[in-house]
Amino acid sequence: MKNEKDEINDRLDKYLALTKEALKKASSHIDKNKEKESEIILDMAQRYYDDALYFKSKGKLLLALSAVSYAHGWLDCGSRLGFFEVKDNKLFITKE
Repeated sequence: MKNEKDEINDRLDKYLALTKEALKKASSHIDKNKEKESEIILDMAQRYYDDALYFKSKGKLLLALSAVSYAHGWLDCGSRLGFFEVKDNKLFITKE
């Protein structure tokens, strides 16, 4: 049976990989009519993702998990509001 720290680390690794993939996809599927706003959302998501990597490197797993959750929340918001033209409901909350 895994201890709590191992479970958090496993979940963190899963969410870091998922968010990394979502950042890449969102970056290449920006609605050209909403480019300025999309870039703001992507910038915030990237900053929180980078923070998550930093916290993980320092062993602060709960802070890292929180930061990656915020990063993905920004991406989901951008997708739901139509800033990113994505239909991948495994990576994003989509309009459909």
